[in-house]
Amino acid sequence: MTYLKLLKQYFRVSILFLGILFPFSVAIADNKTIGITQIVEHPSLNAIREGIIAELRKQGFIEGKNLTIIYESAQGNPTTAVQIAQKFASLPLDVVVPIATPSAQAIVHQIKKTPVVFAAVSDPLSAKIVSSLDHPGGNVTGVTDTPPLAEQLNFIETCIPQLKTLGVVYNPGEANNVAMLEALTPLAKEKNIKILTATASQSADVQAAAKSLVTRVDAIFVGNDNTVVSGLEALVKTCLNEKKPLFVSDPDSVNRGALAAYAYDQRQMGEQVGSMVARVLKGANPGDMPVERATDLKFSLNPQTAEQIQVTCKVAR
Repeated sequence: MTYLKLLKQYFRVSILFLGILFPFSVAIADNKTIGITQIVEHPSLNAIREGIIAELRKQGFIEGKNLTIIYESAQGNPTTAVQIAQKFASLPLDVVVPIATPSAQAIVHQIKKTPVVFAAVSDPLSAKIVSSLDHPGGNVTGVTDTPPLAEQLNFIETCIPQLKTLGVVYNPGEANNVAMLEALTPLAKEKNIKILTATASQSADVQAAAKSLVTRVDAIFVGNDNTVVSGLEALVKTCLNEKKPLFVSDPDSVNRGALAAYAYDQRQMGEQVGSMVARVLKGANPGDMPVERATDLKFSLNPQTAEQIQVTCKVAR
């Protein structure tokens, strides 16, 4: 009789234990961990990251509840980007989200199995991040922000009808920037616009590049260049001093003093990426997901800068 009582008590304890353990096991299984890394801290890339997190929350993946986010910034250093990629490769992550081309290149070089969903890569083909946009295969997909160069040139001409020479400040070490310049040059030639360039391999070089260029051109244009955007204040100051218009490829740079942009909404792009990440977390294979293009283009104008350099731009609403 005593033996039976002990046996019944054992089963009751076992069932209670399993009842406690089972929900805990489900919670552990449902929890997801993602790694987010970006090449540098600046408003545009930060807005993308915020959009990703906001969309994941909307999709039911809530940081601190069922989602853990490990975030790392390379602070503009490609070597640090590689170190971050190596760290992420050693972690049991469900998805890795690199923001901007240098971070994406470092990640795809180090991570071959964990799903990767990139953001803000202007030319993922030339950067060798994927081999096909429609059928990326492998473990990588994402959102490309290929600049609408023809539309941007048209917009610049509406502000500067007498445009004959356009300066471009860029970092030649980023594959996207080289591809952008190669695409921009023939478009400008069709309009009889000459392209002059100055290079900045790090943000500290932006001021010298700007000064070498600003007096020889009618306006300056900056594409999706993380290095130049990181040192934008020096470029803005140089252009204001010479009363030369500065056109950019992201709205946040307009808020920082550039004249105008016809560019993708960075926050919306982040939400687009976040939607793709959510699909992967729910079981989708990134290799079967076509690379998406950012879609939400908008005009931005800095009225204070326009008044200071006495340039009138008609901004479409």
